[in-house]
Amino acid sequence: MSQYKYLSGFGSHFSSEDERCPNSLPVGQNSPQKCPYGLYAEQLSGSAFTAPRTENVRTWLYRKLPSAVHKPFQRYDGSKFLTQNWDEQSPNPNQMRWKPFDIPAVNQGSVTFVEGLHTVCGAGDPRTRHGLAVHIYLCNASMEDSAFYNSDGDFLIVPQQGVLDIITELGRMSVAPNEICVIPQGIRFAVKVNSASRGYILEVYDGHFSLPDLGPIGANGLANPRDFETPVAWFDNANVKEFQVISKFQGSLFVAKQDHSVFDVVAWHGNYVPYKYDLSKFMVINSVSFDHCDPSIFTVLTCPSLRPGTAIADFVIFPPRWSVQEHTFRPPYYHRNCMSEFMGLILGRYEAKEDGFAAGGATLHSIMTPHGPDFKCFEGASNAQLKAERIAEGTQAFMFESSLSLAVTKWGEETCQKLDAQYYECWQALQNKFKIDN
Repeated sequence: MSQYKYLSGFGSHFSSEDERCPNSLPVGQNSPQKCPYGLYAEQLSGSAFTAPRTENVRTWLYRKLPSAVHKPFQRYDGSKFLTQNWDEQSPNPNQMRWKPFDIPAVNQGSVTFVEGLHTVCGAGDPRTRHGLAVHIYLCNASMEDSAFYNSDGDFLIVPQQGVLDIITELGRMSVAPNEICVIPQGIRFAVKVNSASRGYILEVYDGHFSLPDLGPIGANGLANPRDFETPVAWFDNANVKEFQVISKFQGSLFVAKQDHSVFDVVAWHGNYVPYKYDLSKFMVINSVSFDHCDPSIFTVLTCPSLRPGTAIADFVIFPPRWSVQEHTFRPPYYHRNCMSEFMGLILGRYEAKEDGFAAGGATLHSIMTPHGPDFKCFEGASNAQLKAERIAEGTQAFMFESSLSLAVTKWGEETCQKLDAQYYECWQALQNKFKIDN
């Protein structure tokens, strides 16, 4: 029997008990005088108590010991490239492309998920609950007798290489490349790996991720709610003498010790939960007449801002699909955008730049920085025979798009030594073909 079991749905109110402890959820109330099995009741709030019901999220946990049972937090220095300092580098409006980020080799020592967090860019401040950060994780070892939680915001994790075995307080998930997961603010988790692993993280400070509105598309399409999966309740019954809880708080890391595992939740119910999604299940919408549609039609999840239709961050994918447009330049158009566009490549070759943009690398096109197809793509698509064809087969590119202007960190611009100084050259061969017919 698989150790991974899931509940289906997005934004649902779930209830789950570890099958080893039947009837562990209280009946008819949240906080009885005595909980079943001698458990403690603890509420985890992901929104203000008085938030509108459509936005109100919380989960009740029934656990062996309350989360408050730990020793004082101390500074943790195990992740030296995690930062929220957006002023350490001068602003840089150039197009940026990174070659694949290096995963630490085994002979370089063990590096866990937390130790391998590297911030590339971001904006805002978690103290004011406004902004985001983009991180790369590079690790080769599992977290043992430890857990991590983020007080500053939600993590959207995009594995690129290596399967992540994620243990959360609410249960266990397996997340492979071409899948994503979201760990909401405050939920404690540990990441275990069985090989060298690399991936991308979008962290949002403002709120939580939601499904985009579908408008005229109708009731179905894009990422369907039924395809999101939340783990069932599971608790670790092993005896632990020393356990570390690592907290990200106001952009800094802290660690507290305790004599028991945080993965001691026997039962829970609520709508504030971690979840995963298989990107291959995305229902693609595309033009069947002419022109290249705006990339918003590929939005999987969004974190809205207070401005209608404008996101703190959108998570957008470019999956395999049919291309059938007539008399059209089919690749993405040349573009200057009032949004920031950070792109990554999980697998395959991206259609607009098949050379130079490699899996495990990234690009950043900042606000109003021009970008678009390279010379090779433009010439090929401008002269191609237009017929119905599958594009992006075996490929999965994605974009973190934000209304915020993103600053690049010193690690992203210098220390990683992966920034491609020749990126601009991919457009230099484009020629002025303008002619006035007499």
